[in-house]
Amino acid sequence: MSFVIDQVRRIDGQLDRLQVSGLERDAPEIATTDDLRSSRFARTLTHDPVKTSRFAHLQNLVKSLSTTASRTPVLPRSRVLSALREAGFSSEGAISHVHEAEEPPEEEQEDEEEQDFEHELEWALIGKATVQTYGILLDTLLDATVPLAEDIRYWDDVLGSYRWSAVYSVQTSPLRLWTWCGTVFQDVKNKAEGTLLSEGWSRLYGLVGEVVRERSVMEVQKRIVSPLVRARNEARLKQNALEESRYLNANALGMLLGEGLSNESIHNNTLTSPSNGSTAHNHPIRWKSVVMRNIALMEAVLQHVSDPALTVDKFDSAISATIDEDPYYESQEASLADHGVSFRPVELAARLESILQPRMDDYKTHAQEVMRSHGRPPRLVRYWLPMSIALVSSSTVLRILVNRKAAILTWIRELGVTVIDFWSNWVVEPMRKVIGTIRHDEASEVSIMSKRSLEGDRASLERMVVDFAVDNPEGPRLTENQIADMRVKVKEGDLTPVLKAYEKDLQKPFVGAVRGNLVRALLIQIQKTKVDVEVAMGGIDSLLKSQQLVFGFVGLTPGVLVCFGLFRWLNGIFGSRRGQQQGNKQGQMRRGLRNIDRILTSSKPTQDYGELYYKDQGLLLCEVQALRHDASLTLPKAAFGDFVDDLADLLDVRTGVRRQRRVVKRLRWAYSKWL
Repeated sequence: MSFVIDQVRRIDGQLDRLQVSGLERDAPEIATTDDLRSSRFARTLTHDPVKTSRFAHLQNLVKSLSTTASRTPVLPRSRVLSALREAGFSSEGAISHVHEAEEPPEEEQEDEEEQDFEHELEWALIGKATVQTYGILLDTLLDATVPLAEDIRYWDDVLGSYRWSAVYSVQTSPLRLWTWCGTVFQDVKNKAEGTLLSEGWSRLYGLVGEVVRERSVMEVQKRIVSPLVRARNEARLKQNALEESRYLNANALGMLLGEGLSNESIHNNTLTSPSNGSTAHNHPIRWKSVVMRNIALMEAVLQHVSDPALTVDKFDSAISATIDEDPYYESQEASLADHGVSFRPVELAARLESILQPRMDDYKTHAQEVMRSHGRPPRLVRYWLPMSIALVSSSTVLRILVNRKAAILTWIRELGVTVIDFWSNWVVEPMRKVIGTIRHDEASEVSIMSKRSLEGDRASLERMVVDFAVDNPEGPRLTENQIADMRVKVKEGDLTPVLKAYEKDLQKPFVGAVRGNLVRALLIQIQKTKVDVEVAMGGIDSLLKSQQLVFGFVGLTPGVLVCFGLFRWLNGIFGSRRGQQQGNKQGQMRRGLRNIDRILTSSKPTQDYGELYYKDQGLLLCEVQALRHDASLTLPKAAFGDFVDDLADLLDVRTGVRRQRRVVKRLRWAYSKWL
């Protein structure tokens, strides 16, 4: 939704309530004063299919121009024009009598009642068409004014730095060259006078050289300044032209808001339901007078806003001079009530068609011409240099791609295989091991030695020590109890019998090695060392098993980190656009609030009421419209509804500039979360 849609819905709703209140006001009078005449009128409508069809046709047209007849409250121009052309307004004017007069005969009263009923239906259609035309005109002016701010900011960027000025100079250099060549060609053509081809190419070259020298002398002053300065002057002139057009459109918008239907529906009681007394008696004439004045106002605004020779300072006086000479705008309520002016809907319909068709088309053509002449250059002009480079180098790039086709395909294939292997070996397989560890899967257990290796080596050591002790007893033969005690001591690491024999043989090592048990004792000690090493390894193995889940996650971490970084990088490339757009919208909202505050601060309110002038009202409306559009894409639904209410308070210029500034402060602290 936009400001224009809100205005059209509100004005259309007030017009509907006005029509309903008029029917309710007239119904008791008909029923009590002349029941016989009403019954005759009803019978006439029943037995006259032509009149019945005429009334039904007008009612359908009135309904088709209501805001509830379509999804878009502001209907297209073609639909409004079609309704006006299909209405078939009668050329005879019906007089709206206010003062009492002698009652005519019953038959004449019946005919007059039929004419009045048809006349009121035609006026209802004119009112609906006027509301739609008012909305279409506001929408057209907004669509032509709001984009001008973007182009003005573009010229600000160009003038803000010499680098961008140089870029603009390079971008527009082909256009300047084309313009200069066209001028030279025209001068050569004017001097040749059709005899150039018959005199030969030498004459052509000489004439071109002469024209170039003459133009060089004529443009000697331009050569004093650099091309960069000329480009900046050109940009400044275009920016001034856009600002002038923006101020002119804003002035037109402000005048339509301050003098049009929006002002009548808010601050005057013309489009509200009448209460009683003379106000109720004169109310039909009053709202018809408002419709007539607004038609004259819209026509005058469209007439002067399309005038390229008109400046902002003279716009208000030109509009005032035009509408003062318009008989429809001069038809005030007092004169209408005193003289019973004849309203002709057919004339108003013709003026509405003139507003919708030729005048609005002329304005759109004028606005497009302003944008084309003074707006930012087209994309083809701005990007001709990189496009030319890409076009020139495209053949070389294509040749390189064709020559290295096999290598490129190999790179792509190897890249795919590398990605698949990485995913399988560093992500999927470690994850399977972690899951197996969690589920105590034997296949996934971490171990540095076999399960029963220590038991076999320890049993072998026991047997070696026992056999050594039995073969070399220190006293009598060992009993079974002594052998059992020795086995227990060997399990605890006690090798006393072997060590005693080892110490004894070390006294005479050569004899012990040849005839003694030195070699056997050494081998038993080596087995003991092996058992001790396996015991230590078993402890380490137990420690690894207790931390097996930690090691599983450590093995999974590199693959997860690489995948996470890759996904973040891809998201930064493809997904950052949305976040960037969100940030841009918030920046635009802050800039819009800044512009609104600047308009309210720098404006000079009127001395009588402390309100904004028409130009400032139009600029405020344009900024609020852009701010509302950005807020609809940024704010949540609940907050956006409150935001729209605050914007409505901001646009109510009749409250004064001071209250509008307080509304801006409320917008800043209430919606700072999204700004």
